[in-house]
Amino acid sequence: MTDKIKTTNPYNLKVIDTYAFQTSKELESIVSKSEITYKEWKQESISFRIECLNNLADKLSNHIENYALLMTQEMGKPITESKAEIEKCIQLCDFYIKNAEQFLSDELIETEAIESFISYDPLGIILGIMPWNYPFWQVLRFAIPTLTAGNTVLLKHASNVTGCALLLQEVFKSSGYPEGCFQTLITNHDTIEKLIEDNRIKAISLTGSEKAGRKIAEIAGKNLKKTVLELGGNNACIILDDANLDKYIDTIVKARMQNTGQSCIAAKRFIVTEDIYDTFLEKFTTKTKALKSGNPIEKDTEIGILARQDLADILQEQVKESVNLGAKIHYGNNRDKTQYQPTIVTNVTPGMPVFDEETFGPIAAIIKVKNEDEAFEVARNSKFGLGTMVFTENIEEVSKRILSIEDGAYFINEMVKSDPRLPFGGTKASGYGRELSREGILEFTNKKTVYINK
Repeated sequence: MTDKIKTTNPYNLKVIDTYAFQTSKELESIVSKSEITYKEWKQESISFRIECLNNLADKLSNHIENYALLMTQEMGKPITESKAEIEKCIQLCDFYIKNAEQFLSDELIETEAIESFISYDPLGIILGIMPWNYPFWQVLRFAIPTLTAGNTVLLKHASNVTGCALLLQEVFKSSGYPEGCFQTLITNHDTIEKLIEDNRIKAISLTGSEKAGRKIAEIAGKNLKKTVLELGGNNACIILDDANLDKYIDTIVKARMQNTGQSCIAAKRFIVTEDIYDTFLEKFTTKTKALKSGNPIEKDTEIGILARQDLADILQEQVKESVNLGAKIHYGNNRDKTQYQPTIVTNVTPGMPVFDEETFGPIAAIIKVKNEDEAFEVARNSKFGLGTMVFTENIEEVSKRILSIEDGAYFINEMVKSDPRLPFGGTKASGYGRELSREGILEFTNKKTVYINK
């Protein structure tokens, strides 16, 4: 077993850097430091924590170009999207700067006592296990509310973005957060699984695959530790007869192709009623063909590359198996190493990988249905539950179907996306728990009842 991590630029396959695993002694020192810092950090005023967060926002704002460049080099995201990711992280900071004190304030409850209230106390050390597809956003949307609530954070980032992980650690440190508040772990998954059993680790937040989520939840459950899991998805995008395609087709294409299709909440199954099907397919194909693929470092690149060659292998096999089961390649499906051409697959039915599974890349599965009722029935046919989006002019009618969709999000005339102001998370095989908003900052708190009598 290797004891090093090698990061590679997926566009030119050149090695960026090599990192040695931390030793057992180093890992123990990191956890110990996190515990010592927590005892002090939890006593700090919220105003001081917000001051640190302000500094962090300034740091991100002042170094957008450099941070975005590293992100693009490590995982292949188009540079314009890397910059947009940093900008979204700044918005996240601003949201909690403005709202954290209110969210964490004691909640007074009227009872027979002189005073009774809910105190939102931090839990301790929280372990974050994060993916590579949004190297800054995924980490910060977990870490910022968690730290602001008074916890300390250990980060196990995806190995192919280790440079981003260490950079984030430096950003927190240079923003005034006490050393030990945010630390990066450079090790393997076996070590992380053992670390979860450590009594000093109080909870775990994981964004990743369903398989990883089940494994982490199993270990955490045996040790009675809370988890927040944001796992895979194969979101449905329902296109009804009256959808305004001229207005929304760009949004619909972006819902699938953003981040080169490497997003849990991307639209993956396009469920289209038959009367608008041909028109939709024509417009969707035209827009998809017009997307510029190329070097992700170039400003006009819209489709970059997949983050690793093994990911491209998996995607190619999912498409191949679906075609063997009767699906048709309407457009695309050419591949060169990590470059995967945007692809449209039609004649898709349940039982095919492109219908049942999460496809992590620029693959759009198109499904024709007879009417609105069938569209929603097909949309619900999924083990995942991150989000569903519907495009229609009859907002009143589709609003009546909110209860029929069990997902964590239901968007009308907009792509499913995360927003610091709104809770984010899934159901079923897409996980549980919520990030962002008030719910996110309270996830890793002890909601303590305080009752004071004479």
